[in-house]
Amino acid sequence: MKKFRFGLLPRIFTAIALGLILGNFLPMGAIRVFATFNGIFGNFLQFLIPLIIIGLVTPAIADIGRGAGVLLAITALIAYCDTVFSGFLSYFTGISVFPSLIEKSSAVTEIAGFENVEPFFTISIPPMVDVMASLVFAFTLGLGIAFFGSENLKNMADEFKEIVVKTIEVVIIPLLPVYIFGIFLCMAYTGQALQVVKMFIAIIGVIFALHILLLLLQFCIAGAVTGRNPLKLLANMLPAYFTALGTSSSAATIPVTLNSTLKNGVKEEIAGFTVPLCATIHLSGSMLKITACAVALMLMRGMEFNTGMFVGFILLLAIMMVAAPGVPGGAIMAALGVLSSVLGFGEQEQALMIALYITMDSFGTACNVTGDGAIALVVDKLFRKKIDYEKKKRLWFPEGCCSNSSRQDSRSRSQCRRYLLPD
Repeated sequence: MKKFRFGLLPRIFTAIALGLILGNFLPMGAIRVFATFNGIFGNFLQFLIPLIIIGLVTPAIADIGRGAGVLLAITALIAYCDTVFSGFLSYFTGISVFPSLIEKSSAVTEIAGFENVEPFFTISIPPMVDVMASLVFAFTLGLGIAFFGSENLKNMADEFKEIVVKTIEVVIIPLLPVYIFGIFLCMAYTGQALQVVKMFIAIIGVIFALHILLLLLQFCIAGAVTGRNPLKLLANMLPAYFTALGTSSSAATIPVTLNSTLKNGVKEEIAGFTVPLCATIHLSGSMLKITACAVALMLMRGMEFNTGMFVGFILLLAIMMVAAPGVPGGAIMAALGVLSSVLGFGEQEQALMIALYITMDSFGTACNVTGDGAIALVVDKLFRKKIDYEKKKRLWFPEGCCSNSSRQDSRSRSQCRRYLLPD
């Protein structure tokens, strides 16, 4: 019999609930145990962040760079612009709405982590390289592999990625609920947990509403480009939305997304290219969540920020999250480095970001894959005639028919050229 296992989301919810309850009853000695664990785990996570960036981003950039053709370039550009747009939509909504939801009291803006609880001991684990250096190195190495086509370096990058992914799967993800339990245990002990949870609920409500708005905007644009009813187009994508809601995986939802996209009339060749590609590079829902959560936490913590800071954050994060799909908690793990280097997030802010993000993980995935259908519609409109022309060319002009090196059969060279002319 297959062993039953809880998914990450139920474990996170359980950890938060237990932390909120037990923080009111456990003695200081027990809380210090978790303070000690969180200190060690937090230092290890800080050590791992640059390695996560190098391990995930390098092969992702190399794979994208090795692709060729206008279709790939245009699809990637549309996906990137949409992801960036969702980040700005989230940011400007957040700075407009969140201040009224977040009480500006010292009890909220100075959320106590383990600052007020002394651990039994600490272990210093300094990172081998800082975050920005790892970002620059990953981009440089990834682009270099793509440009020179070095198979040895590509294999090394892929193998290092496997090590990083296995570390996330075997060490980080299993211990993450214990880490989050410790954070909420301490907040409950210091009497701040209830206020934080109330704000979390309000923030989640705003982010869910933003998801719906983003999908409507995406399909209104797709409808305007294709001249079709956007609501009908969106309705055809609902099977993909609800499948992603249940699986929390863009990759696992690809067959359903592909079927829904074909139902919207997208050409099979274009759908078969754009849907798997966008499952990797299009993360508008994840961008929306991370940006909104970052704004909310910075307001809660009383951290200073400005629009210029978030412009750089969003533009960089949209590239970083190319490495996210297929990795457990991939989007938020890929974002930790940018949160640290650009927004100045420390250990506790990162822990709260992880907790807040994962509680909405399935909604972000559902938004990502549904938006893939909108991108496929736009790409189909742009390239349908070209695809039809290429098919007609292959039908009327067999390979080598008019090449200089081949002998002509019954068709003359001028006749072959006539078949190549577009309608």
